[in-house]
Amino acid sequence: MLYILGGLPATGKTELSKFLAASLNAAYIRIDTIEQSLREQGFKNLYDEGYQIAFSIALDNLKNGIPVVTDSTNPVKESRNAWVGVAKKAQSSFTEIEVICSDKQEHRLRVETRSTDIPNLLLPSWESVTTREYEKWKSPHIIVVVN
Repeated sequence: MLYILGGLPATGKTELSKFLAASLNAAYIRIDTIEQSLREQGFKNLYDEGYQIAFSIALDNLKNGIPVVTDSTNPVKESRNAWVGVAKKAQSSFTEIEVICSDKQEHRLRVETRSTDIPNLLLPSWESVTTREYEKWKSPHIIVVVN
């Protein structure tokens, strides 16, 4: 099973992803970790390189019978569709989960006060969170609302 989590930064998807992966004894794939590693190796302007690496790692694990939990923003339908494509290629089931913070003030507070466990990762500002491209999910999916 592939669990495809997504949502804006600071909605709680990383905590939920980690909990789910630990509970299921699943592989945990976090785009922030992959992209930060690429930056540290000298890659400057990342586009979808982190996602492409994550797709390959997820596919390997799914083909080996290991459930996979993914942790990424998945801001556009192309990234979400690509994850679905990985599941299909592995002949695996999948579920899409969008994490939303329902309280705008709380979401802003989370963005502005959070820390990260990834060394040297620059966290987004509230302005960059609210102005980033983020397409509405149209596929059937679970919505987890946090306050």
